[in-house]
Amino acid sequence: MKIFQVLLFFFASSFSLSAQVDPDLMELPPPVIEPVDKPKTVQTIAEVMPEYEGGQAALMNFISKTMVYPQNAIDNEIQGKVYLGFIVSSTGALEDIRVIRGVPGGEELNREAIRVIKLTNGKWKPGSQGGVYVNVNYTLPIVFHLQ
Repeated sequence: MKIFQVLLFFFASSFSLSAQVDPDLMELPPPVIEPVDKPKTVQTIAEVMPEYEGGQAALMNFISKTMVYPQNAIDNEIQGKVYLGFIVSSTGALEDIRVIRGVPGGEELNREAIRVIKLTNGKWKPGSQGGVYVNVNYTLPIVFHLQ
């Protein structure tokens, strides 16, 4: 019986000690919680699609004036259509520029298409969904044709 009373007393006294709050601990700042990066949401279609400054005609005009047909492709009569994919971010910046489908045997054409599109960075109006700017996937075909 005495052992049970001692254990009970020990248990009760330790519980009351742990239940007390030290006033100094109340003054500590809250713990720092690191923000978790949200996965980037990218729309395929938005209510208002991204647009190059001046519209589609201005984009085609810029590409045709800026594009340099690679000499190796001219010499080998390589031509075709390069499909580029990229993200127009919610700030209008271009991200993740990539060749979706290139010209077979025309690596120079693929690189030239990417080079020209990189020059348009910062000249895009972002797309929006529900009045909020969003990241939007954009696909653009660029045609290389010898005359």
